[in-house]
Amino acid sequence: MLNILEADGVRTLHFGSSAVQGAMRIDQPDDIELEYVQQMMMWLLFRDDAAHIAQLGLGAAALTKFCYRRLAPATVTAVELDPGVIDICRTHFALPPDDERLNVLNMNALDYVMDFSRRRSIDILQVDLYDAQAKGPLLSTDAFYAACANCLTAKGMMTVNVYCDWPDHLQHIQMMANAFEAVAWLPEVHDGNMVAIAFKQPPSVDFDDLYARAAEIRATLGLAAETWVAGLHSWMSRDMEHS
Repeated sequence: MLNILEADGVRTLHFGSSAVQGAMRIDQPDDIELEYVQQMMMWLLFRDDAAHIAQLGLGAAALTKFCYRRLAPATVTAVELDPGVIDICRTHFALPPDDERLNVLNMNALDYVMDFSRRRSIDILQVDLYDAQAKGPLLSTDAFYAACANCLTAKGMMTVNVYCDWPDHLQHIQMMANAFEAVAWLPEVHDGNMVAIAFKQPPSVDFDDLYARAAEIRATLGLAAETWVAGLHSWMSRDMEHS
């Protein structure tokens, strides 16, 4: 059951529960309203171009619209199992029709990444897969993350919303680490949402460079990218303390 609510100029999508599956500020439909969804764009700190960006899980289409509108000429693919979600995004969340740059697929995300024809075809993969109860990440297994890694190009990256109760986050992080060369994550926001980033190749991390890049992202795209760098710095400091 899909529900749409509106309050204070923000329209939200719900799958028959109180859990927010996506949000859109009505007078700024192409912006990303929720902080954790903005964090799914933190790959921009490490590269400023991507030929093919894919989202697994459409939600309210915030990432799909943002990448399509703001990151041309990138091709954008969104994969969504529920045809009703696709319909609602088109009628109530300003998702544009498919064209030569945008392709919204009604299919299972696991089938999408397991398809051998997609090997090394995606530069950026953004994973936000939840059921109506939003108890934890769907499809979060070693096999799933290995398939995600196989879909990515040599310098590809994956961002994942790891929404669950602590310390379950660490189990999902470890499965990503089994398939990727490096994994980092930002501090938890929004009632348990924690965004992780996984790299096919270990990144070069110079925080002066990252803050400069963050300022550029804020100026050109309006995203609070400095907070991502601060979060990564906090993660790295904590990780070094425990190593």
